[in-house]
Amino acid sequence: MQEQAADAAGNSPSRRDQNSGAGCCLVRGPIIVGAGPSGLAVAAALSRHAVPFTVLERSDGIADLWTNRTYDRLRLHLPKVFCELPHVGFPADFPTYPTKHDFLRYLRSYAARFAVSPLFGRTVTRARFDAAASLWRVTAVSAEDGGRATEYVSPWLVVASGENAEVVVPKVKGRGRFAGEVLHSSAYRSGERFKGMRVLVVGCGNSGMEMCLDLCEHGAMPFMSVRSGVHVLPREMFGTSTFGIAMKLLKWLPIKLVDRFLLLVAKMVLGDTEKHGLRRPKLGPLEIKNITGKSPVLDVGAWSLIKSGNIKIVPEVESFTGGNGVRFVDGNEMDFDAVIFATGYRSNVPSWLKDSELFTEDGKAKAQQPASSWRGPNGLYCVGFSGRGLLGAGADALSAAADIAGRWQAVAAAAAAAGAKISSV
Repeated sequence: MQEQAADAAGNSPSRRDQNSGAGCCLVRGPIIVGAGPSGLAVAAALSRHAVPFTVLERSDGIADLWTNRTYDRLRLHLPKVFCELPHVGFPADFPTYPTKHDFLRYLRSYAARFAVSPLFGRTVTRARFDAAASLWRVTAVSAEDGGRATEYVSPWLVVASGENAEVVVPKVKGRGRFAGEVLHSSAYRSGERFKGMRVLVVGCGNSGMEMCLDLCEHGAMPFMSVRSGVHVLPREMFGTSTFGIAMKLLKWLPIKLVDRFLLLVAKMVLGDTEKHGLRRPKLGPLEIKNITGKSPVLDVGAWSLIKSGNIKIVPEVESFTGGNGVRFVDGNEMDFDAVIFATGYRSNVPSWLKDSELFTEDGKAKAQQPASSWRGPNGLYCVGFSGRGLLGAGADALSAAADIAGRWQAVAAAAAAAGAKISSV
């Protein structure tokens, strides 16, 4: 019993996997793929239900995206109250908008509090449901063991690898001929080393905007390439969070009406963004978020620099022209010392999860039944794919953990009944 309790608390793989070098491991409780905020949230919720679990993580630590692929000045764009994971709030002394270092400190403390000990360096390459055995078979390659593959087996699989698992870099003609530096935003840390340089940032989302601001503050000359329309909103309205106001209004008003209100206030605060090259889409910001998952830009200072001309707006990139040249779709050409693709990330679920009814071909969760979009057939769950950020991931984690706990307890009760029956014979 003591060994079983230790397994449940420490969430370690079976002794057979650790010591014998066998290629198959039957785990207690569900398999969770991913040790980012979503994976930690569902693990913590399972811990509260006294359900053991095994977390597989391809990197060497928790929250790889936040630890290794974010810029230095990053802060949460929403107030901390909307970014808390289940059961534990942010420390009272944290700022309203925590820095990335604050958030990482919170996540590490969170993992320690719930004794979440992921198996690091395990890259999941395949997960399939074995209908004959009613079990999920998850193959993971270990970085430490020279690429040795282990098959983890469980009745339940939680996909928590996130919507931001792989970088997205568009294919642009002539890229190989560009003489300057080309990088994805995941490799950008600070504008300090770009001082005095002309830098083209491709993408006008929150990251693109904030990197342009950072570049400007470090003495670089940023240009932002805008392909389509974008909604820019002030981070705060009337002294409070724009997101918070929107959430309150949505309890009473239809989304289109809330969008009209947000855009009216945004125009009063920011002015007409189209005059400065940022065309607003026809659909409102919340409606677009609902349909596509794409968030509006919450301005943290870039907008004033766009208006002053310190951040210049340019059209979509058509091609690289050789040397330091870039051609835009309007036919104009300009020279740059560096190009940063702030073009986001995508899920990698389709590359390893086979025959799933929960995900589309591009790795997004199907939202045919939003109220239960976290649950699929045959003991499959997804957490963190709702397009609702950390708040949505926390809600999905609670729902998935409660559902798994109910099934776990039913299995345990059946096993106990069978044992009692055998004992009485």
